[in-house]
Amino acid sequence: MRRTLRMRRAALVFTAIGALALTGCGGDGDGKDKAGEGPGKGEDSPSSVTLPKLDGEKISVAAVWTGPEQANFTKVLDEFEKRTGATVTFVPAQDPIVNFLGTKIAGGQPPDVAMIPQVGAIQQAVAKKWAKPVGNEARAQLGQNYAQVWQDLGAVDGTQYGVYFKAANKSLIWYNAKAFENAGASEPKTWKDFLATAETVSASGVTPVSVGGADGWTLTDWFENVYLSQAGPEKYDQLAKHEIKWTDPSVKDALTTLAELFGKPSLISGGADGALQTEFPASVTQTFTGGDQPKGAMVFEGDFVSINIAQTKAKIGTDAKVFPFPAVGAESPVVTGGDAAVALKDTKGAQALLTWLASEDSAKIWAEAGGFISPNKSLDTAAYPNDVQRTMAEALIDAGDDVRFDMSDQAPQSFGGTPGKGEWKTLQDFLKNPKDIAGTQAKLESDAAKAYTS
Repeated sequence: MRRTLRMRRAALVFTAIGALALTGCGGDGDGKDKAGEGPGKGEDSPSSVTLPKLDGEKISVAAVWTGPEQANFTKVLDEFEKRTGATVTFVPAQDPIVNFLGTKIAGGQPPDVAMIPQVGAIQQAVAKKWAKPVGNEARAQLGQNYAQVWQDLGAVDGTQYGVYFKAANKSLIWYNAKAFENAGASEPKTWKDFLATAETVSASGVTPVSVGGADGWTLTDWFENVYLSQAGPEKYDQLAKHEIKWTDPSVKDALTTLAELFGKPSLISGGADGALQTEFPASVTQTFTGGDQPKGAMVFEGDFVSINIAQTKAKIGTDAKVFPFPAVGAESPVVTGGDAAVALKDTKGAQALLTWLASEDSAKIWAEAGGFISPNKSLDTAAYPNDVQRTMAEALIDAGDDVRFDMSDQAPQSFGGTPGKGEWKTLQDFLKNPKDIAGTQAKLESDAAKAYTS
């Protein structure tokens, strides 16, 4: 499922993202395209999927999405309602979603479908006998529209349970173009250059890096990108499956590298304490407000950063630009994530919704709205609202079966996906005290050993 990444090709593709941003050719990226006005929209284009009539049927869908993400997903559900006659209700969920679903199931009110953001959580849902296998119609859409790796990520022991609807390129650094220009800074290609660029920006009077440390998942993404580039894909796969321990020297090397940034409070907006009080959305918006004097000049995270940039006055491609995560080893890393639809009730409505979410038509709706990348290879990339998002989406599709999925999302949720526990909590502690590398490794291994054997 997780083959050796052809990282040289991927790095070249992602370098093109930075070039697009530099030329400012990427449109507004504000996610405000109206239905029928976005690129690639064809009102008379034939449907890519056949759905049953579900007049009067009620379907509930649980997801952790809020704000613009929830609003855009609702557009996808609205179209499903129009085509089928069903009524769909969005159920706001909380992390960890397995705990949320467990409460709903124990109370006799499980949602029909859940959008699950971790591979490990899908496996847990199957182990608990909550998840229902994907039906024939949805499997047909998957076979037609998805690379095998995305099908495998939603399967457990050869049975398909998940339909990956939303993907993410989680190897990007976004930056305030005016702050860079005033500092005389340029886009770095390597980790060494990245640290030098941070010092250059700092010398100009602007704190260089904004970190959303209040959300532990952002810190796992920092670690994973450093680790994949430095240790390589084979070690990455071994650590993801806990075939090597977190006390392995490769983990020490990655934490030591990360400490080169985390260990310099002057390079982080608000220092470690400030970062630990900054949630992810604020880490983005504070980078793109304040003109050329933002609270942070750069912010690391995936393509979905564009959603939060749209809440500021900054325009992608002019005010907000992006470059690939710098290479720590020989190549820049390419890490992806995603959200999969899983049926918790074996009903006609639940299966129809999975079929819809596996289709090109459903992906097109959110693609046109912005802040979204689809793993659906049949989707015409003209649907994306700007060249920056379009190029990121094409790179994901071009990677095919060679993508590397987010490591913490592959882990048992108690280790890799629970606020205040496991990897999230230990890396927050590491951000506060990056000198304690051995202690960080020991705690990570202790928590992982418990999670992987439970």
